[in-house]
Amino acid sequence: MKKYSHETIVGIFIVVGLLCIGYMTIKLGKVSIFGSDYYPLYARFASVSGLRVDSPVEIGGIEVGRVEELSIDQEQQMSVVKLRIGKNIKVFDDASASIKTAGLIGDKLVKIDPGGAGEVLKPGSTITETNSPMDVEDLISKYAFGDVKKNDKDETKKNSGDSNEKKHD
Repeated sequence: MKKYSHETIVGIFIVVGLLCIGYMTIKLGKVSIFGSDYYPLYARFASVSGLRVDSPVEIGGIEVGRVEELSIDQEQQMSVVKLRIGKNIKVFDDASASIKTAGLIGDKLVKIDPGGAGEVLKPGSTITETNSPMDVEDLISKYAFGDVKKNDKDETKKNSGDSNEKKHD
């Protein structure tokens, strides 16, 4: 029976360890070496507030991809979102995309209604119908200040009524 030296055993252990680290890096980093399992689609939004690279892309509540890149189209003053969609997912030319909030924390995600009529979008195509997220801060301030203005009008009416009564006395 052949005995291996300590150097050989350590060398084999290091090689196996490096292979494991490389495998985990590829899997966790979503790096594809032997071809991609995804294809790119683009969507243009007026605002992508809160959306981040690597945010999920969902169809019917199931994750089908990720946000790959966020950029700005200077000419049209629109935010451009590059989506990475699974190869087995079909998105049609009448599809629509919207940015929604997931959970209580407020993480943003892209929801796609894939459509069904027309032709399947080719890799690199753009989803033309999009809905930007509602800005909760604007919504709250709108209602808060709307109520303040309403209350100011009520107070003004009360005060003007009081002063009219005093004049008649």
